[in-house]
Amino acid sequence: MAEPIISVQDVHRSYKNVHALQGVSFDVPEGTVFGLLGPNGAGKTTLVNILTTLLKPNKGTAFVAGIDVVKNPSTVRNLIGLAGQYAAVDENLTGKENLEMVGALYHLPSKEAKRRAQKLLEEFSLTDAANRTVKTYSGGMRRRLDVASSLIGEPKILFLDEPTTGLDPQSRLELWEVIEHLVKTGTTVLLTTQYLEEADRLADTIVIIDQGKVVAQGTAKELKAQIGAGVMEIHPADKTKLGMLAETLKEYHPHIDMPSGLVSFSVHEGSKTLPEMIRKVDAAGIEVSDIELRKPTLDEVFLELTKKF
Repeated sequence: MAEPIISVQDVHRSYKNVHALQGVSFDVPEGTVFGLLGPNGAGKTTLVNILTTLLKPNKGTAFVAGIDVVKNPSTVRNLIGLAGQYAAVDENLTGKENLEMVGALYHLPSKEAKRRAQKLLEEFSLTDAANRTVKTYSGGMRRRLDVASSLIGEPKILFLDEPTTGLDPQSRLELWEVIEHLVKTGTTVLLTTQYLEEADRLADTIVIIDQGKVVAQGTAKELKAQIGAGVMEIHPADKTKLGMLAETLKEYHPHIDMPSGLVSFSVHEGSKTLPEMIRKVDAAGIEVSDIELRKPTLDEVFLELTKKF
């Protein structure tokens, strides 16, 4: 097997009495999108800061392209790009000037910086706005420019820390398409996100961390299989009986969804559970308007594995 392009082994990081990371380990194959999921405060950004040499671990090792991030940080920085949670662009410069400025910071010759800037403006559909100041850009355009800036050095690995935070659905979709194009051209992407559908669409492999520890790892399909073969949804005819329905089915550890007016729970044997469940509901005198057995979503996997579903 090929060596992983990112390797994290037993990484710990604490801030006084706060244990942000507690023995995190995983490998990232080259040329893939690796999704890092977790609730706020799980340690995602701390881990990204370690991998991008902005922070040192208290214990454990991390390698990027085979290079130790602690022992050789400057070498690692020459191989990576980073786009944080908020667009790091100068509003008073044009899009083109922003990219050329970043090229200068990479010590690129002026001609080469301009060439790469023009190429990225085209790839990110920003040519029409190239000579406009960034303060006139929409949120989606700023985010695309920020990601473009992280690519001016032509990195082998791109770290995207919640890149679509605050974007509207259309802008998010546009950025997803950009990420997919980058991977097709050989870039490895490590993506942290709060949007489960984002990881479901983009990530080849997903790691879920909670309270600084890895709680699950695998493809989206494999993770969905961990919480059961499916999810049963029961809609009572009378929404005021949601609580009564949940109490009747308490052995299945149901979840009440008030806005949707349903009770749901994960099942491993839907064909066996369905008749048992119907008998219990009938015996309780609860009229049901609809019953559905469906595949679990990544959202449900996330909530289940972080103990909130």
